[in-house]
Formats: sequence, C-alpha cells, structure tokens
Amino acid sequence: MTDPQIALLMLGLFIFVVLLGFPIAFTLVAMGLGFGYYAYYDPLRMQTIFDNRIFDLFVQNTFSVMSNEVLVAVPLFLFMGYVVERANIVNRLFFSFQLAARHLPGSMAVAALATCAVFATATGIIGAVVTLMGMLAFPAMMEARYNIRFASGVICAGGCLGILIPPSIMLIVYAAIAEISPLRLYAGALFPGLMLAGFYMIYVVTRAALNPSLAPKPKAEDIPLTTVLSELGKSFVPLFVLILSVLGAILMGLATPAEAAAVGAAGGLLLAFIYRSLSWERLKESVFLTAKTSAMVCWLFVGSWTFAAVFSYLGGHDIIKEWFLHHDLSTVGFLVLAQTTIFLLGWPLEWTEIIIIFVPIFLPMLATFSVEPLFFGMLVALNLQTSFLTPPMAMAAYYLKGVAPSYVKLTDIFSGIMPYLAIVIFTMVLLYNFPGIALWLPEYLFGPPSY
Repeated sequence: MTDPQIALLMLGLFIFVVLLGFPIAFTLVAMGLGFGYYAYYDPLRMQTIFDNRIFDLFVQNTFSVMSNEVLVAVPLFLFMGYVVERANIVNRLFFSFQLAARHLPGSMAVAALATCAVFATATGIIGAVVTLMGMLAFPAMMEARYNIRFASGVICAGGCLGILIPPSIMLIVYAAIAEISPLRLYAGALFPGLMLAGFYMIYVVTRAALNPSLAPKPKAEDIPLTTVLSELGKSFVPLFVLILSVLGAILMGLATPAEAAAVGAAGGLLLAFIYRSLSWERLKESVFLTAKTSAMVCWLFVGSWTFAAVFSYLGGHDIIKEWFLHHDLSTVGFLVLAQTTIFLLGWPLEWTEIIIIFVPIFLPMLATFSVEPLFFGMLVALNLQTSFLTPPMAMAAYYLKGVAPSYVKLTDIFSGIMPYLAIVIFTMVLLYNFPGIALWLPEYLFGPPSY
C-alpha cells in the first residue's frame, strides 16, 4: 500500500473504532502514535525502540496545547457555566419568561426556547442545558398536556444553541484549529445564533397556533404587569448583566476571551452568592466538572494534532485536496460538498470528532475556493447543530431521554427533532445567500480580516 492509502486506512479505522465505543481522545493518541511510528520509522537512526520522531512530535504537541493562550478561556467559561447551572437561576428565568409569554400560542415552549438561548450565552455546555431544561421545562409542558414530540423537539433544539451562541466552546476550539481570532468568531456568531433561536420560536408559535392541541393554552390568569416585570428583573436582569459584561468586553476589544471568562467566572460566583445557592458542595462539584471537561478538551487536542500531523505527513490531506480539485468545483459546489460531508458525519459522530479531525481537512482548501475561514466557521457551527440532533447518535435526544419520564420513547424524541433539522438547513442556506449576517459585525468592530 502507498502512504496516501495508509492515511485513508488510518482515517477509516479511526471512525470504525470510535463507533465501537472507544474513548475518542485516547483513540486519536493511539492511532497517531501507531501510524506515526510507521510513518517516521527510520532504521538508520534507531538505537532503541523509542528512537522515533513520533514521540518527539507527541511531546511537542502536548506542550503546545498546554501553553495555548486561546484554550485558557475553555476552563474559565466551563466553570462559569457550571456555577450558573447550579445556582438555581434557570428555574427563575423559565418562570419569568413563561409569565411574559403567557398570551402567545405555545407560551411554555417559547419560554423554554428563550431560556435555552439565554442560558446558552451563560454556559455554552450542551449537555448541561438539555439536561437541566429536561428536568425543569419538560415536566411542566407534560403537566400542561403538551404533545410529547412537540415538547421534546423544543428542549433538544433549544439546548443545542450553545454550539453557536457565544461563548461557545466549539468556537474557541475552531479558533485554535483555524488560527483565527476568537473575538471575530464570537462577533460573527452573534446574529446567526439569535436568528436561529428566533426561527425556532416562530416555528413553535406558528405550529401551536395552527394546531392548538399540540400546546394547550394555560388557564387565563390576571397577572399584573408589575409582577411580570418584577420577576424578569429578579431573574433575567442579573444574568443579562453578567452576559453583557463578558460578551461586551470581548466584542468591544476591552478584554481577551480568557480575561472576560475570568470575569464571568467571578460573576457567576457572585450571582450564586446573591441567590443564596453558593455552597461548598456545589462549588466542589463545579470545580470537578470543570477539571474533567477541560482535561477531555486538552487531550482531544493533543490526540487530534498528532493524528492530523501523521495523516498529513502520509499524504492524506493531499489526496483529499486533489480529489476536490479534480472535480473542478465552484465555490458553491465546494461549500455544498463540504457541508454535506459534515452533515452526514453528524449521524454517527459528535461535534468534537468532526471539528477536530475532519474540519482541518477542509481548512487548507478555503483559499483555493476563496472562502473566508470565519464564514466557513459560521456554516460549520450551524451545521454542527445537526450532530446533536441527527439520529442515530443525536446526543441531545439521549440527554433528554435520560431525565424524561419512562413513557417518553426515544422514537418520539427523534420525531420531534426533525422539523428543527429543516430549520437549521434553511438558516444555512439563508446565511450563504446573505453572508453579511455573519460578516458585518466582525468587520464593523474589528475591521477587514488580515488573513
């Protein structure tokens, strides 16, 4: 076999092993070291079995990841999210949004989506949002006799907004891989994220208006406007101030993502203290989960960079690039093929494998097809919503199933998710035809890109 064929075997074997259930990070490390040992094997310089450049590459990649300034923001944003999640802010937020939206069709679903969007800006942790809303909003909708599929789709789709809406962990990872400013990515993702959340709400209100049996209206209650404003002031305003201080500092260029994340982590602790939900046990749990998730992200980077280096050295990137160029694709054809590939990969794989392994395959080709890395990143971020929503993996569905009542079937959740997949694809088409949705704010705040 030739080296490029070995590279393709390496890629196929990785997908197969991951589908068997092996840990992704350590599968990447094992594949990188195993195939790298073959790629860098030099019998003339070998004195012992460890005289192979793959071990030097592995150590170098480990050091590079641990000293990467962009990735410093990851544990700080995670800590902020876990603290806010455990501060009992979300139940207050959902209740206040429910009061504010009580006259709309599907008011509980609208409140759930609004809560997910706001909570996503405070956490960026997908599993946490879906699980928490599955325990809070889903039982409330079931008690109000909402259709199971309708309610399931709302929770799963809304919970995945954290992939796109800043401070998304995925955007930080993409920034490190594509070597572009996370500030520009955050600015670029703001409007598409809010637009997608808005489309979800429009769909929910329209469906509930056309078919009221999906979301029965609650009993009419005469609630004074002052009560609604008071509840919003207690729940939404403090969290909004925290979000504004973090994202505002980033987008206005007053702080780096890491510095803003540090302020956000401190603000999350202050909010938890104000709401009297800051305890030693909750703080300990937040620190443990932050360390656990951060370690996973770092090892994913170490393994993926080693894997990608070996894959490229064997000629894997070249053979894929030549395949694309051989078909003489236009820019539109390249984007459609690239995004279709990422969409299909979302069926068996999660966003971490896709963004760390497969997206770097397309990045070197962006200049050839005159595609801005930031614009491509926005399309990928939208597309990766589907990695959590597309069966059979559809991790959002499994998160919800884990906390839903036993009578809720997984097939019902899958069925409820499907309309939101269509909305994601529609939003991607809209973004492609009107790229200013993503590109206007970064250019306005930071000027034209330097890449």
